[in-house]
Parts: sequence; C-alpha cells; structure tokens
Amino acid sequence: MISASNRKIAIDLIKVALSSGARLEPACNELGITPRTYQRWVGNIDTLQDKRPLAKRTPPKNKLTEEERKEVLRVANSSEYRDLVPNQIVPKLADQGIYLASESTFHRILKEEKLNTFRLRSKEPVKREPATHVATSPNQVWTWDITWLSGPVKGLYYKLYLILDMFSRLIVGYEVWDTENAVYSEQLVRKALLSQGIAGKPLILHSDNGSPMKAATFLATLEKLGVQSSFSRPRVSNDNPYSEALFKTLKYRPEYPSRGFESIQEAREWSKRFVDWYNKEHLHSALGYITPQQRHYGKDQEIMNQRKILYEEARHRHPERWTKGIRSWKLPEYVSLNPIKKEEEEFLQVTK
Repeated sequence: MISASNRKIAIDLIKVALSSGARLEPACNELGITPRTYQRWVGNIDTLQDKRPLAKRTPPKNKLTEEERKEVLRVANSSEYRDLVPNQIVPKLADQGIYLASESTFHRILKEEKLNTFRLRSKEPVKREPATHVATSPNQVWTWDITWLSGPVKGLYYKLYLILDMFSRLIVGYEVWDTENAVYSEQLVRKALLSQGIAGKPLILHSDNGSPMKAATFLATLEKLGVQSSFSRPRVSNDNPYSEALFKTLKYRPEYPSRGFESIQEAREWSKRFVDWYNKEHLHSALGYITPQQRHYGKDQEIMNQRKILYEEARHRHPERWTKGIRSWKLPEYVSLNPIKKEEEEFLQVTK
C-alpha cells in the first residue's frame, strides 16, 4: 500500500512529466500505477491526508467501565493507600481478595488524571547532572590521583601521587611513597603550587573520593591555600578521566617493569624518567601532537603556525598530491572535565 506522502510525490512527478509533453499512460507506467489510479488520486486530493488520528475508534472490549475507573481512583486516593505506589497497592488488595486492575492500569489512570506523582514522604529522586569544570588556560583546573606500582613481592605496592594540569596535560607534581597518607598529599600540593608560582591564586583541584583526597586535614590545607576542592561522583570511574588516562599511558610504556620495582628508590627514579618523557617529549594526540610542556608554557600556537606554513608550501610545490585542503593544525580552545552543554559552549565562544 502506497503511503499518503508517496502519493503526493507521485502526483507531483507525473504533473511535471505532463507539463514537459509526456503522455499520461507512459508516465504512470514509470511509477508502476495505472492512469485510473492517478485520476482517482487527483480527484480525491483531500483523501491523501492521513486522517487516521481523527478517526473515531470503538473502545476496546476489555476497557474498564466508568464505575470501575472511579473505584480505582477512590482506592488509590484513600487514606490507606494514598502514600503507596500501584506496585504495592495491587498486592495489598489481592491479599484481601480484591482485584480492581493491574499495576499498569493503575499507573495509566493516575497519569490521565494527573495524579501519578511521587507518593512517598521521602524526597522525589532527582537526576543529577555530573559536575564539570572548564579550563581555557593552564593552572585553572588540576586533577590528581594515586596509582599503585608493583613492588618486589606479591601484595607490596608503592603509591605514586600525581597531579595533572587539565588544560595542558602537564604533570605539575608527583611523589612516590610506600603508603597513602593525607600528609603526603598536602606536601605535594604545596610543592606544585610553588613550582607553578600560583600560590594564593584561584585553582580547582579535582579528584576521586579516596580517603587521602577527602581527609579533613587535607581539605583544611586546600582551604588555607585558596584551592577549591572537587570530587567525582561516588562509584563513577570516568569522572576523573585525565588522571586515569595518564596512568594507563604510564603502565603501558615499553620500559615499565612488569615484574615490579625492586625498591621505592627504583620506583622514584623510574617515575622521574617517565615524567620527563611525558612532559617534554610525548606528542599528545589530544593537543594536536605537541608536548604538554609546549602547551603549558605558550609555545603551542607558534608550533602550529609553523606546521601550517610547511604544509601550505608542500601543497604549493605539488598541488596534484593534495585532493583536499591541508591538515587542520588546530588547537582545542578549552578542555572540560565532563562534556558541556551546547549553550555553555556557545557562551565560551562569545566570551573568548
């Protein structure tokens, strides 16, 4: 059966063909219909509109009567059941030998009467949007976490504390200790602030919900330093994605000792070499293949401009080798902890 929309398209096509000098029968044959069908469609153009939603339908045989519907509403709003949901009302009625309707029917009737509200005394559950932070330059948002490095024997681990700048991906601070302790966290944050020369300036420090991150003494230290603390949602691992991605890069390095470190000193020395490589040599894909250090200290745009000039010269020498434009050497204008809404992104573009 041809739908109403397809009928209108067929009529328009045939009219175009007729106006161009074609005969009706060949034009109809091209679309697989007869001239009589076309004439019937044109003669009843109003019937091409889908009037099924306007049709009067006979009520289903299993529909509740008006008296049964009123009884469902009376029971649902009675003092005994008004605080219960249909999934509790129906079984309670069944235990009394009463069956009025199914749970879905209760829900449907209450919805039609705009009574399908939250029926418990506790607060109605609210869908919470994940908190996010946006960085448009270095030293606005840092993320940090602790990962375990295998020791010389099974069950022994060294703890790598590591702070990352979210905008540039630069590792601004790290330490290796044998335990997780809030005191070590405080020392690390103080050193990182001094090394970046931003002590007392606005900064957000994001982490997960580990005990060293939420210790009272550590939070008090952050408050004294003017650092705003931020935490991931409970049991949500991807709310701290940049630190997690960095740890994966670390543990998948070819020289990472899969059998573990012989001592904490060896773990510290290896971590230092990794940080130097990551900050100064690693071409980060999310940064347009420049190093975190170049991004952090403002050398990124100059490098991108040089690449654009080089590619333009190469295309000018051999234009036949370039079917499209040159590669887009473009830097991200901002970095967000979680995806931001379109309105927020437009606001960033306006305030840039």
